[in-house]
Amino acid sequence: MQNPVPELIPCIVCGGAGSRLWPVSRQAFPKPFIRLADDQSLLQKTFLRAASLPGVRRVLIVANEETRFRTLDECQAVNAGGLALELLLEPEGRNTAPALAAAAADLLARDPAADPLLLALPADHLIRDEAAFAAAVERAARLAAAGRVVAFGLKPSRPETGFGYIETGAAIGADGLEVACFVEKPDLAAAERYLADGRHLWNSGMFCFAAASLRAALAEHAPQVLAGVEASLAASRAVEDGGVRQRELDRAGFVRCPDISIDYAVMERIATAAVVPCELGWSDIGAWDSLAAQFPADADGNRVSGEALLQGSRDCFIQSRGRLIAALGVDNLVVVDTPDALLVADRSRCQEVRELSGRLRRQGHPSWREHLSSQRPWGHYTVLADSERYKIKRIVVKPGASLSLQMHHHRSEHWIVVSGTARVTHGDTERLVYTNESTFIPAGEKHRLSNPGLIDLVLIEVQSGEYLGEDDIVRFADDYGRTEARP
Repeated sequence: MQNPVPELIPCIVCGGAGSRLWPVSRQAFPKPFIRLADDQSLLQKTFLRAASLPGVRRVLIVANEETRFRTLDECQAVNAGGLALELLLEPEGRNTAPALAAAAADLLARDPAADPLLLALPADHLIRDEAAFAAAVERAARLAAAGRVVAFGLKPSRPETGFGYIETGAAIGADGLEVACFVEKPDLAAAERYLADGRHLWNSGMFCFAAASLRAALAEHAPQVLAGVEASLAASRAVEDGGVRQRELDRAGFVRCPDISIDYAVMERIATAAVVPCELGWSDIGAWDSLAAQFPADADGNRVSGEALLQGSRDCFIQSRGRLIAALGVDNLVVVDTPDALLVADRSRCQEVRELSGRLRRQGHPSWREHLSSQRPWGHYTVLADSERYKIKRIVVKPGASLSLQMHHHRSEHWIVVSGTARVTHGDTERLVYTNESTFIPAGEKHRLSNPGLIDLVLIEVQSGEYLGEDDIVRFADDYGRTEARP
């Protein structure tokens, strides 16, 4: 009698700031949430690709706790098949080894006898040939079920110096190859040799393994990672929101994990590593030049997202989200406009955008961390003006949603309803505030804002006081299990 085939669980790793795609990608709005020409985000495309695999019943996502609600919204918006969605929430990014170790440990803790196969997928890659992807996953799953830890190797199309490589060895039946060794990002001469010899593949960053196989490899080769993850899981906190299983990893244990990739921690050290060669129409959308390639070009090689007017310009990429950009007599530029930051770069220097983002981070500039518009579980808000003693926001609350029951020490708030109906808890009273009406919340008063209606509630909030930081909040109750100082 044959053993049952283990369950295959896609594990989407939704981390990394994508700093080469600043000013759109930021710490609080990382690369997986960037939208392409079809208005789907990279995370949504990854979720749909994983969900379409035969036999998949649930998808596990490892994400930063800070992006939890946006991650949920993105995936639920495209989860037409109603797959079970599970979130494992990191208190901070520690690279792929702790993320995948946590996923494997969590699944084994819940059902030690099951030992499912995990298909590790970065949330920010693009794959055009989904049939080839499904076929590669099928081969990888057979190897993983036999105890292998499997990488996906992409057949190189050019002498690329920005990717790691896998040198292949002997065949393992018809499904894959032994891994001879992993190779760091090469110089151009080495990359040209790798392209010519046919034995080297790009390391895609996708993997497949049985949960117990990964745990055993970690116990032998990266015990600090395993110990930190298991301590973090033991002290973790479960959160239920709309039927989605969520677990917040404990910070104290998790930060004990070394910041290390799964390649360094495991793949380069084990004898059971295998690789499945494949051609998937793959891109890691690593910088603005590769993202620009996803948009159609005009006769002069220009690519546009948003509204732009070009004259006498060639080979430019223009992205605007709200205002017209005109380009006259310029060539080979990347122009990316956001409400609070504008990037103008030579297309040949797109990789250096990471250095600009790093400088902003070291300076503590707010545009490194987040946009003027911020997503929340109850809706979103946009900062319209921010001065020394006042701040103006446009707030949108989804039907049936509520902000925290909260209080501020240093600021007062004046709410003007633009559309919809607001239910306002104001001290010990509660009342409805309708379109074109307003209410005032003085500093120190407990309050709450809810939308009891069937349409979005839109209002303008005017804050005033000596301190207007988002951390001036005391939360008394929250529908979403939040404890951090955010509205």
